[in-house]
This record gives sequence, C-alpha cells and structure tokens, in this order.
Amino acid sequence: MTTAEHRPAVRPSAPPSTPAAVDPARWPDVAAPPRASLARRAVTAAVLRRTFERLPLRVRFADGTTGGQGGPLLEVHDPTGFYGRIGARGLIGFGESYMAGEWDAPDLVAVLAVLARNAATLVPAPLQRLRGLWAPRRPHAQRNTPNGARTNISRHYDLSNDLFALFLDDTLTYSAALFRALPASWELLAAAQHRKIDRLLDLTEVKAGSRVLEIGTGWGELAIRAAARGAQVTSLTLSREQRDLALERVAAAGLSDRVRIDLCDYREARGTYDAVVSVEMIEAVGAEFWPDYFRTLDDRLAPQGRAAVQAITMPHERMLASRDTFTWIQKYIFPGGLLPSVEAVADAVNGHTRLRTERRDGYGAHYAETLRLWRERFTERADEVALLGFDDTFRRMWTLYLAYSEAGFRSGYLDVQQYLFTKESLAR
Repeated sequence: MTTAEHRPAVRPSAPPSTPAAVDPARWPDVAAPPRASLARRAVTAAVLRRTFERLPLRVRFADGTTGGQGGPLLEVHDPTGFYGRIGARGLIGFGESYMAGEWDAPDLVAVLAVLARNAATLVPAPLQRLRGLWAPRRPHAQRNTPNGARTNISRHYDLSNDLFALFLDDTLTYSAALFRALPASWELLAAAQHRKIDRLLDLTEVKAGSRVLEIGTGWGELAIRAAARGAQVTSLTLSREQRDLALERVAAAGLSDRVRIDLCDYREARGTYDAVVSVEMIEAVGAEFWPDYFRTLDDRLAPQGRAAVQAITMPHERMLASRDTFTWIQKYIFPGGLLPSVEAVADAVNGHTRLRTERRDGYGAHYAETLRLWRERFTERADEVALLGFDDTFRRMWTLYLAYSEAGFRSGYLDVQQYLFTKESLAR
C-alpha cells in the first residue's frame, strides 16, 4: 500500500472555519442531536477514552485535556454532542458529529487512517459480539432491486453534473487513476485516467469491430475511448444526469454512430458482446445481487470473450461483520452501497458463472492519490460549490467522504482491483 515517502506534505483537509448553522430541513439528524441519556454518554466517553489511549492519536478536548499516544490531532470541540451522537448512532453518529462541527482535525486523512488501521478493534470485543443488537440495520428500501437501484444511484450521481465537474479532471472520470509514479500531481491526473481506461480496453482486447458492453457509463470517457478504437459500444447507466452529459460528450467527439447509451439496469441488458467492461459499479450492486451481476457478465459475453471489472475491495472479515449494518456512507453518500472482498468476488464468480479469473491486479496506493487530488480540488473550489447551492454542511460531509475514502486506501484497509475474466466455452 502507500508508503510513507509517497505521502505528500500535509495539507489541511478543509480550510479552518466555524461551521454555519445546520439547516434542519435539509439535515434533520445533524441539526438535532439524538437523545442520549447521561449514563449512555458516560459509558460512551469511558469506552472512547480507553480506545484513544491505545491509538497513535493525540486527542484534545474543549477543556484542554488530552488523550492518546501521540500522533495526528483530533480536536473535540463539543464532547457532549460527540459522545451523545456516537453513543446513540455509532459510526453514523461519528460522521454526523463531524458534519455538525463537533470535532475536526488539521489532517483529517491522517486521523481517519489511524482509525481505519484499527477498525477491527475500535469496538471492544464484547460489544462486537452483540453487534446485531446495537448496530443499525440497513433499511429495506435501500435494497438494490431494479427499482431500488435506480433510486439509490440517483441520490448520488444525479446530485449535479456541475458539482462533479468542479473536482474531477477534464475526462470526468470518477474512479481510480493509474499513475506512472507516485506521488501524483493534478496535471497528470487526466493522463492517468486514460492509462487506466486503456489498460482495461487492452485487457479485453477491444479493437476495431469489437462489440463492447459497458456496465456503468459514468460520464462516457471509457465509451469514447473504446469507440475511438473502432468498437461498437453499448453502455448502461441508471443516472439520467450522467446519460445526458455522456451523450453530449460522445456527440462532441464525433462518435455517436458507434456509441449507444441506455438508461437501463444491468439485469435488463440483452445481446452478446466480445468484451464487457465495468468500472467500480459492483460497489452499488449489494451482496445479495453479486451473483446476478456476475451472471450478467457471463450471459452477455460471447464464447472466448473477455470481461474486465475494476472493483474496490475490503477485508473479508470486516465485510462479513458489517454487510448488514447501516453505515454513514450508506446514509449520506452511497445508498445501498457495499464493498465486496476478494473472497466474495471469487465465490460469486466460481459459484454462479462459467467465467474464469485470468488475472487480478491491485493498486490501492493509486486510488489514495486520486482521492487526494479530488479532495484538494474540492477544498480549493469550496466557494464554487456554495454557488451551486450546496451548503456548509454538505461541504463538510463531502470532505469527510473524500478523506474517509483516501484514508481507507492509505491505511491498507481498502484496495482496488482490476480483474480479467474469460468465458469458458463449455457449460458446467
């Protein structure tokens, strides 16, 4: 994973500021802290203080007291709100406490990376065994059925094309880039995104005349580059905002005769293709539908065809422990989202398809750098985010999301894989 020498000089995750008042209509659970008894807050405070004492963190409270073994600074401005939210809502409360401005960190990524490295032991073992009793369950409405998936995808990707354009590079590629060397710089990001896309197209041997199915359009860059090779591309998305802009970009590239973009669930795909490519879409599928997702790749792929999947992965034990839990990311960023493990991907592929895994390559350090560049760009353009109608609470939420994700890759808790699958000719 990312080595220390790859880590650039520390920059603040967000400009220091006093958070504006939280709009209760837009952010009801942030504006109104959950009810938490004195006893619950006291127990939470005792547990957290013991946890902090064994972590390489420096925790400073509003009254000037400190804790931790030393390391990146976590500042708790409002201990009552901080403990109350975590006591009532666990990690969701931790995220909401940040959104409310109750805690902060000069280097947010470094603090979150410490927590990610210790994720398996942050909650005491006795409470871990009782997780089913205290951890909130994922809402039934977030199941990724065909209708549920449309709603879940819209809540993230239909926020605003202009918002994403503020922090993505000109390719509008919203997935891990592949750099020649680390650390990376903004000027190299677009080329690194093309390098990633071209590697996927090379793995699937896309060339003139190839029939290509893309599951998850994004804003169209992969479809454009495949069509520029002479391929005929069918791309599927559930985001109207993405589809509209992707079609504009395809037309501007003069490739409308080679690219078709359908507002369509992957389970509704038809036809046979020489290559199937899907970049960081499996994270929105949900564990119960992973077999369906890989069966779709199998069913749509011609004999001797090739499929490439780019997937963010997490440790298998942590996936099993948290797969039914409702998380801050699911509540505020990716409804219905769940990262698979390498083992879960292997189980779904081997148990439900005729696909054969030819290779798997991980490059999580590159995702950490990609996310750093997005986060810094988002922070630099905070005033433009506000002009789009996104308030200070949203900005803190999005900053936490980008920093939280970057920390996951820097700590080694998360990885990103590029898979190559081939289609076996004979039925099992």
